[in-house]
Parts: sequence; structure tokens; C-alpha cells
Amino acid sequence: YKLDLRDSEVKPVKLTRNLSFPFYPHGISMLKLDSGIYKLWVINHPKNQHTVEVFMLYGDSLVHQKTISDEAIVSPNDLVAIDEDQFYITNDHQYRYGWKRMAEDYLGLAISDVQYYDGKEFTKVADGIAYANGINYDSKKNRLFVASPRGFLVKVFDPDLTTGSLQFIEDIDARSGVDNIEFDEKGRLWIGSHPNLMHFSGYAAGKLETSPSEIIVIDYEGKSNYSVESVFVDTGVNISASTVAIPFEDKVYIGNVMDEHILVWSTN
Repeated sequence: YKLDLRDSEVKPVKLTRNLSFPFYPHGISMLKLDSGIYKLWVINHPKNQHTVEVFMLYGDSLVHQKTISDEAIVSPNDLVAIDEDQFYITNDHQYRYGWKRMAEDYLGLAISDVQYYDGKEFTKVADGIAYANGINYDSKKNRLFVASPRGFLVKVFDPDLTTGSLQFIEDIDARSGVDNIEFDEKGRLWIGSHPNLMHFSGYAAGKLETSPSEIIVIDYEGKSNYSVESVFVDTGVNISASTVAIPFEDKVYIGNVMDEHILVWSTN
């Protein structure tokens, strides 16, 4: 769907009505190529496989370009495009099926990873992460951020955009189950988060009707020079299991795992 946030009615426009293949979208990244022309990468979870679908967006017209599939895409969660051909992608698990995947979930094993796609092939560039989730890139600071909700951490990397390799800088203790990462105009990180992962697990399994939400803002200036602030908390009555917070002008658009709505929060 496409939302024009400058439209007071904010009506969603469905862009994938005419797709000819099964489409179960997850993480997404968008890059502006020209005036009114954008390239989109979308993680897709069709039955028994995982792919990255590549689109071009012209106004309200979404045109499928190609499908990227590889054994390196084990359990993709989110991705971020660096340029027209390269992107980083997170695998939130190391194993696809079976008891090893169950062990990852129940023991919170830190064995998930980040892969780099150079336009032709994938390379593992970071691992040892407890459920690698949201990922985003700050081009001004040349910093890559990866959310680890099982560790309550945001991991900071220095990327080499020539090779795609990552140099680990530090962990930021967010004190919450951080999910997707967005930036505001000041370069601060806005992160949808789950303050109670046990409660979230019950909600995701259909055993609880709601799950608490939290929005974390991180102002990152450099190594060991940052602040972490909780700016929004909800018990789940207004929105359950927040996964993303997108600031735009005087509002923040908060998305979630399973609810059929987006919460619009006025910061005035």
C-alpha cells in the first residue's frame, strides 16, 4: 500500500493488486532514483521459501523487476538498500526448521546474522546476534544499525561500502525488545519495541488479546556518545506489539505485528 502522509484523509492505495505470484511481504526498503521514481526491495515469504522481490515505483504504479533467491536467505526479517544493486539483510534465525530452530526461540541463542548482497551474491558480514531484526543505514554518519530484540540491544557497525564488510563498534542497551528502525530529520533513531517479550510471545501465539507497545528514540552522536529515551508506552489498548515508528512533521505513524490499523500519534 501507498500512503500520502500530506493528505489529511491518509487513504491507502493498494499497489500489488495485479501481482501474478504469491506475495507475503515482510521487511521493505526504498531508494529514490529520480523525481517520482523509486526502487523497492521487499522480503517475501511464499510457501516453503524466502525471496527478495524487487520493484520499481512510478507514482501509483508498482512494476515487478525480479526475484532474488539464495540459500543464504534462511529466515529474512528486514533489509536496507545501500544503492541500486547492494543491500544488507537480516536473518532472525540460523535454522529454517526443526528442533534447532525451536532451541533458538526458547533459549534465545545469539546465532542469527546479517548478509550483504553485492548485486550477484550474498556474503555473511555479521553473526552472533540474538534474533537479528530491524536494520537501517545512516548515510551521513556511515553507520549501520541492527536491532536485537532478544538482547534488548541495538548493534552499531561501521560498514565498508566497497566490500560490504562490517566492523562492529558497540552495543546500545535499549532496555526493550527493539524491532524496526527509522530515522527522523535530525538523524535520531525511532524504534518500535516490545517492552515485555514474554507477554508478546503469548499475544503472538493467540493466548493473549493484547501486548504492550513502546517507542524508543536513540540520539547517536558517536561511540559511547548517545542517549536512549522511551517516548511512548501503551498497554496494548490503543495498539498492540508496536514494530515500527515513522516520524513525519508533527506526527508519528506506529505500525504493529497483527492489528489491522496504524496508530497516528500527534506529538504536539
